[in-house]
Amino acid sequence: MSLRGVELAEIPKETVRVARAVFPAGCPAMRMRDVLGPVFVDADFKELFPVRGRPAVSPARLALVSVLQFAEGLTDWQAAHAVRSRLDWKYALSLELTDTGFAFSVLSEFRTRLVEADAGRWVFDAVLQAAGEAGLVKAGKRQRTDATHVLAATRDLNRLEFVVETLRAALNEVAEAAGDWLAALAAPEWFDRYSARLEDTRFPSRWAARVAHGDQCGADGMILLEAVWSLSAPPGPRSLPAVEFLRRTWVQQFQHTDGVLRWRELKDLPPSLIRLRTPYEPEARTGAKRDLGWSGYKVHLSETCEPDAPHLITHIHTTPAPVNGDAVLEDIHTTLAGRGLLPDEHLVDAGYIDAEQIHHARRDHRMEPIGRVKPISSRQQAVSGHFDNTRFTIDWDRHTVTCPGGKQNTIWRETTSHRDTPVTRVKFPARECGRCELKTSCTDSVHGRSLTFRPRAEHEILQRARAEQDTEQWRRRYGHRAGVEGTISQAVQAFGLRRSRYRGLFKTRLQHHFTGAAINLARLDAWLTGRPLARTRTSPFAALRPTG
Repeated sequence: MSLRGVELAEIPKETVRVARAVFPAGCPAMRMRDVLGPVFVDADFKELFPVRGRPAVSPARLALVSVLQFAEGLTDWQAAHAVRSRLDWKYALSLELTDTGFAFSVLSEFRTRLVEADAGRWVFDAVLQAAGEAGLVKAGKRQRTDATHVLAATRDLNRLEFVVETLRAALNEVAEAAGDWLAALAAPEWFDRYSARLEDTRFPSRWAARVAHGDQCGADGMILLEAVWSLSAPPGPRSLPAVEFLRRTWVQQFQHTDGVLRWRELKDLPPSLIRLRTPYEPEARTGAKRDLGWSGYKVHLSETCEPDAPHLITHIHTTPAPVNGDAVLEDIHTTLAGRGLLPDEHLVDAGYIDAEQIHHARRDHRMEPIGRVKPISSRQQAVSGHFDNTRFTIDWDRHTVTCPGGKQNTIWRETTSHRDTPVTRVKFPARECGRCELKTSCTDSVHGRSLTFRPRAEHEILQRARAEQDTEQWRRRYGHRAGVEGTISQAVQAFGLRRSRYRGLFKTRLQHHFTGAAINLARLDAWLTGRPLARTRTSPFAALRPTG
């Protein structure tokens, strides 16, 4: 397919006349077109199509159809039918009334091109840019960010199901590539263990029997892997994705103990960020937050929150499930800066913020992240009466620290922490600590008190932030963050954000960009029609709760 530019700037006169007659008060798709204009142009997507070949359907129209599709929760077939049959969509797409549209499979092909170029953000950015040109979103003031979990499209598997299904998937691919070779290799018992689908398989209920079943599966998998890489094996199976996934899974799940392949203990499993969980969605990971565990991804939503403008999503960031907020905050700020939408204040929860993030935001973007920083965490705080590091006076220029008893450190060493971040470690002499009258309130160590500080700028930020967040003024300022929970609720309940429609991180990321653009269109329409924000639901009985 090649790109043949067809601009959406002018709506056919007959389409306008009939649409205005049928919808005299307008409708969401028509209002969006009237206020934002065409939103997309074919030139935005020229990198996705070759210069020569069969002419393609206008990518600008496909992008707008995709956003409208996600706004209404339609399948590809329903969206293609709406292009053919709905007057409001023809108005938004600048189509003649007699236009017959396109085959529904074109939408899937368009998404594939976007995924391969990681270009879903182009669609989201175009909607934001159109809103900005209409004066409906601006830089500065306040924004807020929060995250929610996203379930993978594939089913969740326990550990035994995972290894059995991984081996079964590899056997199926090898059977297609080298069936005769595999038939000679496979033991008769393999057909009983790995022929049936997962839902048709009955696994042992007793723990010892399940462990034995897992060990047997591990041994069978090793036989297959050793055979695949033997000199006598055909070359084809070695390059199969399922065989490579089998190899990686066996490295993570099994280990040799006294020459025998055994299950790894839980403490020996890799961290969740790299731990595989299903052979049918290699990029999905397992996440946990308090009592909640899930397999899939995590999505971070940022939105404006001023009362005199529509609350629009300004950034949407999809990550593997175990990635924490503090790891993405700087990326969020950099992206917002690139869009020209940096806020003056950024309201986030405790998972996003630390002294390092505050320091970088002030230094690089001249903005103020606002969130509750973690309290002092140390053994001295846990033991009643022991001094925490706020009781020590630091002279950063002279590299000296004075304790509450007036003694000074003898060691000042700048090094790195276990997270490879810069820290300063200081130590007081054991002789001075041993005879100090405040020793029982300071340390139990016979080697003297030791302290660890962050770099000066971060240390001072942290001390100031901990003091400020206990004030009533700070609580009122931070209270505006709570509204982002309503955005997540809307995205989950009205736009299907909770579960991925597609397999893989990049396809899920594309879904979220479409969803973010669709939410923005819905919110713009609510703003233009004067529809107020929904009030927080409180039951009549809960409203009677005494204050305090």
